[in-house]
Amino acid sequence: MAIPPMGSISEEATTHVAEDPAEGGEGSTGKAIEGRSLRQIAWSRLKRDRVAMAGGIVILVLIAVALFAPVIVGLLGHPPDEPHVDKLDPLTVMGADGWGGRAGISSEFLFGLEPENGRDVFSRVVYGTQVSLTVAFLATLFSTIIGVAIGVAAGYFGGWFDSLMSRLMDLLLAFPQLLFAIALISVLPREMFGLSGTGLRMGILIVIIGLFGWPYIGRIVRGQTMSLREREFVEAARAMGARSGYILFRELLPNMVAPIMVYATLAIPTNILTEAALSFLGVGVQPPSSSWGQMLGDATRFFQVDWSYMFFPGMALFITVLAFNLFGDGLRDALDPKAR
Repeated sequence: MAIPPMGSISEEATTHVAEDPAEGGEGSTGKAIEGRSLRQIAWSRLKRDRVAMAGGIVILVLIAVALFAPVIVGLLGHPPDEPHVDKLDPLTVMGADGWGGRAGISSEFLFGLEPENGRDVFSRVVYGTQVSLTVAFLATLFSTIIGVAIGVAAGYFGGWFDSLMSRLMDLLLAFPQLLFAIALISVLPREMFGLSGTGLRMGILIVIIGLFGWPYIGRIVRGQTMSLREREFVEAARAMGARSGYILFRELLPNMVAPIMVYATLAIPTNILTEAALSFLGVGVQPPSSSWGQMLGDATRFFQVDWSYMFFPGMALFITVLAFNLFGDGLRDALDPKAR
C-alpha cells in the first residue's frame, strides 16, 4: 500500500488502514484508533481499582439506605421510637447511670434492643444513616462553595484581598472547632427561623462544620489559581479582551474540577466523624432522633450489659468512613494526570 505524503493523510485513509487488516502493515489492528477524553481515561483507571470500586458500591448502598429508610424499617424493623421494655431480660445491672436490661439479637430484632429504653437498634442505625449523610453532604457542599469562591478570588486578584483571606484562613484553621461548636450549640435557643428539634440541630451542625471546613479547600483552590493564572490560555483570554468573570468561570474553574472533586470526597468522612463526635458529646442531634454518635454515647453506660448496642452503630460509622476514604483515594489516583 502506498504511503501518502506527510500531512496529507485524510480521516478516510486512517480508518481504512485500521479496518482492513488484510492489506498488512504495522498499523493494521482491526479497529479504528479512537481518542479518549480525560473523563474517559479517569473512569477507565477508576474501574481498574477494585478497592475504590468496592468503596463506591458501599457508598451507593448507604445512600439507598438513607433514602429508603422508612421502607427498610417497615420491612425489617420496628418504629425507631417505639419502646419494647417488656422484651428486655430481667434487670441485671444498677449503678449511678441507671438500670440496664439485655435483649439479644433475634429474628424480630436484628440488632437487638437498647438496654435502657428497649428501642430497636436496627431501626435507629438505619435512620442514623440519614442524619450522618445529610449533615456530611450538605456541610461539605457548603464549605466547598465558600472555599472555592474565596480561594479562586484570592488567588486570581491577589493583593490586599489575598492577604486578608489568607489570614482569615489561618485564623479559622487554628480555632478550636469542637469547643466552639459545643459552646455555641449549648447557648442557642431551641427554636430559630421556624425550625426546632432535629431540623434546627442539623442546620446548626451543617453551618458550623461548613464554616470551619472551607479554609482547607480554600487553600487548595487558591494555590491552583495562582499557578493557572499565569498560563498561556489565561493570557490569551486577557489579550482577547475577556473580563475577569469570564476568565474565572470559563477558564480557571473548569481546570480545577478534579482537585475539588477529590477534596469533597475526602472531606465527607471527616464531616461524618465531626457530626458523630458532637452527637457523642451530647450537643448534636438529640433524642428521640437517632444518630450514630449519640448511640455510641449512650452505649458507653451499658457496655457491660449489652456490647451489641455499641458494636452496630460503631461498625456503621467505621464502614461508612472507610468506604468514602477508599473511594476518595481511588478517585485521586484516577484523576492524577501523572499516573499511568
